[in-house]
Amino acid sequence: MPADTVPVTGWGRTAPTAACLIRPRTYEEAAAAVRDCGARGGIPRGLGRAYGDAAQNAGGAVFDMTGLDRIHVIDAAAGIVLCDAGVSLHRLMEVLLPLGWFVPVTPGTRYVTVGGAIGADIHGKNHHVSGSFSRHVLSLELLTADGEIRTVGRDTPLFDATCGGMGLTGMILTATVRLQPVETSLMTVDTERARDLDDLMARLTAGDHRHRYSVAWIDLLARGATTGRAVLTRGDHAPLDALPRGTRARREPLAFRTSRFPAAPAFLPEGLLTRTTVGAFNELWYRRAPRARTGELQRISTFFHPLDGVPHWNRIYGRGGFVQYQFVVGHGQEDAVRRIVRRVSERRCPSFLAVLKRFGDADPGWLSFPVPGWTLALDIPAGLPGLGTFLDELDQEVAAAGGRVYLAKDSRLRPELLAGMYPRLDDFRALRAELDPRGVFVSDLARRLAL
Repeated sequence: MPADTVPVTGWGRTAPTAACLIRPRTYEEAAAAVRDCGARGGIPRGLGRAYGDAAQNAGGAVFDMTGLDRIHVIDAAAGIVLCDAGVSLHRLMEVLLPLGWFVPVTPGTRYVTVGGAIGADIHGKNHHVSGSFSRHVLSLELLTADGEIRTVGRDTPLFDATCGGMGLTGMILTATVRLQPVETSLMTVDTERARDLDDLMARLTAGDHRHRYSVAWIDLLARGATTGRAVLTRGDHAPLDALPRGTRARREPLAFRTSRFPAAPAFLPEGLLTRTTVGAFNELWYRRAPRARTGELQRISTFFHPLDGVPHWNRIYGRGGFVQYQFVVGHGQEDAVRRIVRRVSERRCPSFLAVLKRFGDADPGWLSFPVPGWTLALDIPAGLPGLGTFLDELDQEVAAAGGRVYLAKDSRLRPELLAGMYPRLDDFRALRAELDPRGVFVSDLARRLAL
């Protein structure tokens, strides 16, 4: 198996640690890698889109799962796929869209593996309708620390610990996933502007039930009467009769087309994203959005994954990288959202990637992030003075409101807050201790938070 000791970091490019990167290409090689990974253990890694240290393991092994990338079975009648954990959502879209099926849940990037989607129990713009990814997983095969490959079905403790368990219960080898039927590869999209945060939250509450997908970009540099102004975008899969006759789209309704721009340079000057530059971008983005537009046709890639068109877009933050901070608080805690948005705005954090969504019913994963309520995610340059102290204060605000932060994006949460955020944490720790007493599966995240 290819194996090299290399620095490994999350998508935020902060706090790299050195690990032996091993890329198994067969299940037998995967079992051997786990068996021989050494005293510092190992952690599975997909395409590296976790923002923090969830797929890092200082001094140990990191298992690159992208070599296990076979699609084994497609049931095109029932809409079910059986595939390896290293298959990306991008690859599934390439193969399944021409057959009239789409992945049931996608985050803001399609460059996520199926194993990573389960380990982080990813959510998307459709959580208020479809829940998180694990809701659509029928079963999975899990290589555990004792070398056994277990078939894990729904409604079992091991399934609930693995979905959202950040790779700490074992190495997912395959998954069987139920898909979403579609007639075309286009979306019908409605866009509108909200003048402030209260206006935005009222619009989300009143209208989300009419659309499968909903998300709002927020200008976190706006202050005063415009604090929390936003652009709200909602969408649904376009039916065939919505496509204009005589067009290429109508002739090839299920073609999967993407856009690709030049990659971000490997080295960019520090301080490129300042309050001034981000403020100018936010002003332009808000002003160019229509006050109200309905029925626009967009490609799936444009609607779901606009940043995927720019390879290595995370480099724009410079060598210092960035922190993505995402939290959720329950319905009835709208004042907590208002306070946090106001604090970020008053502190003038230069964030241009900030989104607000509503979550629907929670799924059973013990460490799964979504709960019914409001979730805000924002990117902040890691070198911003005083950022650590400021985010610690936001953590306290979130915890006091009964909320939680997303482990797949975390890189700095204090461990004493974790149990209050995730009530099933003790159950997760107990299962891990029984299943993996030697700590074979471990990560920087697990050590930092005592998972």
